[in-house]
Amino acid sequence: MSLTVNEVRVFVDREGAHGNPLAIAWADAATRGREQQIAGDLGFSETIFIDAIADGVVRARIFTPAVELPFAGHPTVGLAAWLRESGDEVRQIVVPAGSVRVRADGDVVFVTAMPDWAPEFEIERFDAPADVDAIDPETYADGMHYVWAWIDEGAHTVRARMFAPDLGIREDEATGSAAIRLTAALGVDLDIRQGRGSRLHTHVRYLGQQIEVGGRTSAARVIELG
Repeated sequence: MSLTVNEVRVFVDREGAHGNPLAIAWADAATRGREQQIAGDLGFSETIFIDAIADGVVRARIFTPAVELPFAGHPTVGLAAWLRESGDEVRQIVVPAGSVRVRADGDVVFVTAMPDWAPEFEIERFDAPADVDAIDPETYADGMHYVWAWIDEGAHTVRARMFAPDLGIREDEATGSAAIRLTAALGVDLDIRQGRGSRLHTHVRYLGQQIEVGGRTSAARVIELG
């Protein structure tokens, strides 16, 4: 049975380059119970399934190639941006972890979440961006790791990469949940350059109890999965 999904790239730069691919699918009788298999077949770091939408509230579930996640940043940002582009103004995305607030600032879409909704990444600081660039992903054979260095500490700009074999992801191009964890740990807003050139923006909200992460999303292309 064929399945039509939409692919967008989340956290692209100002020129629309880079970004982390995301698959977006409407849940129905053909997908229910097969979500994990579908996510594995697609091979993206995450696939998000829309269960329902009404009155600006979306219910959805998120899968990596290996596991279901209660929350993730790049799927919720990407879904909100895709629905907005389609004419649906979304206020909240309800995922298993809880209700994620959504807002837009021009073409940048943000979501707000609790830091403890995100996976517990091992966060490792390096001395310089070149040290982060030089890392061989094979160094991280298991676990979930977010490595980073200051580009400019005064400007709160960061170079980062993410490796998560436990999630079925060798290296992730842009990781909203890891950005949330790092922002909560440092306690300051961040401008993060991850992967080959993706761009993530974070803000500390509500006395540090919640973190907002956002960025730009590309236009969608349609994929037919046989």
